[in-house]
Amino acid sequence: MNRKILIILIVLILSITLLIANLYPIMYKENINKYSKIYELDPFLVLSVIKQESSFDKDATSKKSAKGLMQISNITGEWASETLELDDFQIDDLYDEKTNIMIGTWYLNKLIKQFGDIDLALAAYNAGSGNVQTWLKDKSYSEDGKKLDQIPFQETRDYVYKVQKYYNVYKNIYWHPYFLENENILDKSVFKTRGLITKIVRKLR
Repeated sequence: MNRKILIILIVLILSITLLIANLYPIMYKENINKYSKIYELDPFLVLSVIKQESSFDKDATSKKSAKGLMQISNITGEWASETLELDDFQIDDLYDEKTNIMIGTWYLNKLIKQFGDIDLALAAYNAGSGNVQTWLKDKSYSEDGKKLDQIPFQETRDYVYKVQKYYNVYKNIYWHPYFLENENILDKSVFKTRGLITKIVRKLR
């Protein structure tokens, strides 16, 4: 193999690696690791929820006024702030990376404990626990009352499917604990690239 071909292969491998890292980044590593541990969640699941909810934009706001990385509603934010005893909590604190991830992981943990199933918890995260409880009682959607055979909301069906897809991809790509536990060159590259993309998108809105 001559030197030119070797260089081309190296550049190609690096380009593919950076592309994958930008599509499936590990951002906000410190707080995701911290609160995933506290609330007994797989960090890759949290990353997958963030990817689907906000695409890692901490300033994201939905049409329903859900805020931040994990798209926390105002009501959930107020409830969590009282339960977690967050002093001087303001709604705009949901745009803060640490506060948002803390509340989002706390809430996801509560849903998993409530329903005992990740798919049901994800459905509840998107559509509300009340809707999921109603669906489980309806034989049209759940034969055994424990699992959903069908999710009536298309948005929620898509949501659960996408988060689970991202979750599987994350676990396969970042197969070694190194990627979650240590800062690496991919982290800096992803932050710079996604930061630039976010700025361009906001200017185009």
